[in-house]
Amino acid sequence: MKQPPAPLPRDDRSPWAVFLVFLRLGLTSFGGPIAHLGYFRDEFVLRRQWLSERAYADLIGLCQFLPGPASSQIGIALGLGRAGYGGALAAWLGFTLPSAIALILFASLLASHGNLAAGALMGLKVVAVAVVAQAVWGMARTLCPDRLRVTMMAVATAAVLLMSSYWGQLLVLLGAGVVGMLLIRPEQIAESDSAPAPVSRTAGMLALTLFFSLLLLLPLLAALQPEPLLVVADTFYRVGSLVFGGGHVVLPLLQAETVDTGWVDVEMFLAGYGATQAVPGPLFTFAAFLGAAMDTGLPGWLNGLFCLVVVFLPSFLLVIGVMPFWDRLRRRQRIRSALAGVNAAVVGLLLAALYQPMWTTAIRGPADFVLALAALVALVFWKLPPWLVVLATAAGGWALSL
Repeated sequence: MKQPPAPLPRDDRSPWAVFLVFLRLGLTSFGGPIAHLGYFRDEFVLRRQWLSERAYADLIGLCQFLPGPASSQIGIALGLGRAGYGGALAAWLGFTLPSAIALILFASLLASHGNLAAGALMGLKVVAVAVVAQAVWGMARTLCPDRLRVTMMAVATAAVLLMSSYWGQLLVLLGAGVVGMLLIRPEQIAESDSAPAPVSRTAGMLALTLFFSLLLLLPLLAALQPEPLLVVADTFYRVGSLVFGGGHVVLPLLQAETVDTGWVDVEMFLAGYGATQAVPGPLFTFAAFLGAAMDTGLPGWLNGLFCLVVVFLPSFLLVIGVMPFWDRLRRRQRIRSALAGVNAAVVGLLLAALYQPMWTTAIRGPADFVLALAALVALVFWKLPPWLVVLATAAGGWALSL
């Protein structure tokens, strides 16, 4: 196997540089939140070395416990740690705007380009399998170095597949933390070397206070003054605050809040759902499509951007609120032991996701398997850039659909 690529020069500490890095990811990160974790690991752990493998796994463990889109929260946290508050905003803009703009425009184009999109979408699902397989292999080698943690990974995989719900995943992570605290000795754990996030405790407390204040006050304001924008703000802020599991979990709740209330008809909703699967970036950008389809008195594109900001606002507040406390907590010996157990379980969660739903929906036959194998070899052994592998595999999926 070839040696890992040399780290890139560390001249990327400005918000603009962070924006450009995440913009490329926002244009090429197909495959949903699980695949995003693989893309982020390749970019920020292996290539740019912004943080260590363990620090990255710690961050995944944290965001699994927070409501909202986990991959976007990880991106916000990475930008925050790299370039402060401006970096957090730049990371979110770069990763989110490409898919949001595409979804606002996609409704009028989806019908006439449906066949082309279907074939390319199949290729994108296949490359997501290769990306996640690469991430599982690399993370398992670092985070499961002994028999105990390999066993914890395997048990977590089995448990998640048998209890296919967010609460099942949460129980697995909590159980792994308890087992790690009891059975993993601190001397077995390598020290995490990430720099603390540039957030003070005061700023963290203010962010958490604002998060809970908006969650409590927006429903009251919408009830007292039922203006369309206030009702929309209450709906999308509540969705961003209370949806655990991220990704596809948000879609049925959005259907209940928009279709059942008459804001969007079911045909438009389903068209937007299909478009969301065909674009890169976070699935929460579906909110931009729904906002553009609503009639609130604002132009469609402006209302789409408004809904986008509101649904992601809780993620910003939660990440800023918990980071100063998280960085201190995870350096304590017992917390580090618990995190070592959680990290092993995180690998198990990724392995379970690799099988269900990714493998079961993307690998339909020998041709799909060959395409996924080619993508995996290109990523792991040839060290080709993920964006190039994504485009090539999408083209392969389109060719197979002809």
